[in-house]
Amino acid sequence: MASCRAWNLRVLVAVVCGLLTGIILGLGIWRIVIRIQRGKSTSSSSTPTEFCRNGGTWENGRCICTEEWKGLRCTIANFCENSTYMGFTFARIPVGRYGPSLQTCGKDTPNAGNPMAVRLCSLSLYGEIELQKVTIGNCNENLETLEKQVKDVTAPLNNISSEVQILTSDANKLTAENITSATRVVGQIFNTSRNASPEAKKVAIVTVSQLLDASEDAFQRVAATANDDALTTLIEQMETYSLSLGNQSVVEPNIAIQSANFSSENAVGPSNVRFSVQKGASSSLVSSSTFIHTNVDGLNPDAQTELQVLLNMTKNYTKTCGFVVYQNDKLFQSKTFTAKSDFSQKIISSKTDENEQDQSASVDMVFSPKYNQKEFQLYSYACVYWNLSAKDWDTYGCQKDKGTDGFLRCRCNHTTNFAVLMTFRKDYQYPKSLDILSNVGCALSVTGLALTVIFQIVTRKVRKTSVTWVLVNLCISMLIFNLLFVFGIENSNKNLQTSDGDINNIDFDNNDIPRTDTINIPNPMCTAIAALLHYFLLVTFTWNALSAAQLYYLLIRTMKPLPRHFILFISLIGWGVPAIVVAITVGVIYSQNGNNPQWELDYRQEKICWLAIPEPNGVIKSPLLWSFIVPVTIILISNVVMFITISIKVLWKNNQNLTSTKKVSSMKKIVSTLSVAVVFGITWILAYLMLVNDDSIRIVFSYIFCLFNTTQGLQIFILYTVRTKVFQSEASKVLMLLSSIGRRKSLPSVTRPRLRVKMYNFLRSLPTLHERFRLLETSPSTEEITLSESDNAKESI
Repeated sequence: MASCRAWNLRVLVAVVCGLLTGIILGLGIWRIVIRIQRGKSTSSSSTPTEFCRNGGTWENGRCICTEEWKGLRCTIANFCENSTYMGFTFARIPVGRYGPSLQTCGKDTPNAGNPMAVRLCSLSLYGEIELQKVTIGNCNENLETLEKQVKDVTAPLNNISSEVQILTSDANKLTAENITSATRVVGQIFNTSRNASPEAKKVAIVTVSQLLDASEDAFQRVAATANDDALTTLIEQMETYSLSLGNQSVVEPNIAIQSANFSSENAVGPSNVRFSVQKGASSSLVSSSTFIHTNVDGLNPDAQTELQVLLNMTKNYTKTCGFVVYQNDKLFQSKTFTAKSDFSQKIISSKTDENEQDQSASVDMVFSPKYNQKEFQLYSYACVYWNLSAKDWDTYGCQKDKGTDGFLRCRCNHTTNFAVLMTFRKDYQYPKSLDILSNVGCALSVTGLALTVIFQIVTRKVRKTSVTWVLVNLCISMLIFNLLFVFGIENSNKNLQTSDGDINNIDFDNNDIPRTDTINIPNPMCTAIAALLHYFLLVTFTWNALSAAQLYYLLIRTMKPLPRHFILFISLIGWGVPAIVVAITVGVIYSQNGNNPQWELDYRQEKICWLAIPEPNGVIKSPLLWSFIVPVTIILISNVVMFITISIKVLWKNNQNLTSTKKVSSMKKIVSTLSVAVVFGITWILAYLMLVNDDSIRIVFSYIFCLFNTTQGLQIFILYTVRTKVFQSEASKVLMLLSSIGRRKSLPSVTRPRLRVKMYNFLRSLPTLHERFRLLETSPSTEEITLSESDNAKESI
């Protein structure tokens, strides 16, 4: 009856421990995903996020507001409230925008799903926010039908322009086909031969601004699939239109066009014209942000200047010049330059009314680099213009101009669409060197693992047994991993990090077009070390699993011998399976991103030479998840299950033949349990406990994890080497020899034998096991474990 109760208690303990382990591992994986998603969105700014209200962000010393708010702290409303007019309901509309109605066209109409009407929110002459009248669309028309209609020279361009503007009001729904059709319709409206009204053209500018809100992917598909020059034609027509506004301007959130007409001044035109765009509270363009000054001496940027262009006209018969500012570069789809960041890349166009063959104006420009200075450093830039024939950026006639005012300066000997292609290097916060605890723990582990391997190999004849194969392989893999971790985990690029993104450090003689706007200095050595760390840590966990499997066969399934060629079989698994996992991981990543010179960062981190942390939307595809976290979690769960089984059925099972005292028996059970836990890698479960939100608790678990796992090699040395009779016998001889030499010099000869006897008795009294730990080795001759051998293994624990 007592044995039945003890058995039920052991089963209950096993079930509880298993459930707790599964819960801890499950919560750990869940916390990894949550911390990855939250960590990417955490602001690194030292300014409290509460300072900028209503979604505003603190950048470069000021709040950048959303379109709906303005002011120092983004607390002043810049929108029209929800409204209902003529049976149509409109949500909140930012100033300067057309808001689509919530009512959409029916499913049985060609324009199904699109808004039935739009309404403009604008500022009055007195600066008050007001709603304009509703413009109702035609549900029987869509962009494809309007594209066909506009080809007719008698088509009503005013109506078509309004319809296109309504159909493009919801930029999130625009596809590549929609953009292509809308661009062709707008191109016909701006065609000088069609003589469209100024009102139709102004509405078409609204359409262009709305198109620039469409996704970058949609524009890339337009550039890849379009059979004509719709985008190029539109760019040319914007330049031509900029000469026709007199001294007026048309400003929309994503495009601003302004003209300067000098025909009424004198017979001789001005020598210099300066066009400026000022910084705003948000990223949108507003009517009060653009200025034109004539007959100026040169550029004159200030702290509020975002970009400035100076037209130097050597011939004085120029009567008109025009400027166009694009909020982004979506119309300029380059084949050589790829923008990966979300920084605003403004494009500026300047044009005069001179003949194309007689263009003599040169251009000086300054750009204020707008980027997150907390996370990025300006690495370089290139002064370029849009080559309409090549449909790509070009540097012909353009060069960098060095300045000392923090602006990027360019000079070109012609007029057209200009841009500054900036490249940034992420300002990585490289971690500090390993702390004292990690260094000391790894040093002790490396020493202990090396001594354990040497002891297992050298003393195999003295111990009259073969090398404990699983233990030796576990120690070798762990030893190599610790060495790589100590000497290779830090990225050598850490020493190349500059203190700031000083513009004066840029090479002004090099004006080559970059391939991308973000760069990382390649480091193949760091990638190789990351792959080796990945491999040897997987090897370590694999040998942990093989240790557990072998011990389970020896102690639980005692009637069944180990398979034939067991040593060869587990060796192929222990060293081969991790190699396959790492090779497949690197191969898949390289095959998907090999054309990208920065493909390494899809596999490893830049801060340290270890597997890359996935993006919030790429956790499922992350190499860290599938090639490390998942296999390690499976191994830990299986090891914990076997550890609990072995502990209950073998280590803590009552032995009727036990002759030692209860105190010694309990101590041996504890030591045996610790010995098994170490080679099973159970302490790695503490890594999941480091994911708690509480900083104080996380720090405690971090130190505990570091203490247990950096000294794992030392624990193996103590439990599997120091505690053996062979090691203690040899150590006692050495200590006795050293003691005798020391005592010979300081004590009389009469006391030497007595001291040697005391030292010998002290060393003999240390708790010890048999001469070897039979649980982790097989028979060298038959590679089979018989029932009698397994019984001996149980007794040796």
